Amino acid sequence: MRAIVTVTGKDRKGIIADVCRVLADKDINVLDISQTVMQDFFTMIMLIDTEDCALSFAELGAHLTEKGKALGLEIRIQREDIFNAMHKI
Repeated sequence: MRAIVTVTGKDRKGIIADVCRVLADKDINVLDISQTVMQDFFTMIMLIDTEDCALSFAELGAHLTEKGKALGLEIRIQREDIFNAMHKI
């Protein structure tokens, strides 16, 4: 399954590496990534493939929330189909 991950927080070195490490540790592949820094605020959106991840979607969401807190970031995940449905005009 494909999903959208959003990451926000105060900018610092290594955010992309830290988040990608968390995902790779769960056998998740990053398909696309976009990030920007607005003043001191970091924002990133990723398209990921969770097919090889052993965790359920709910477990993965809880894991990312927990890891985000440990990294001083807010990390959220949403199923791609729901994300697309919410953003259709």
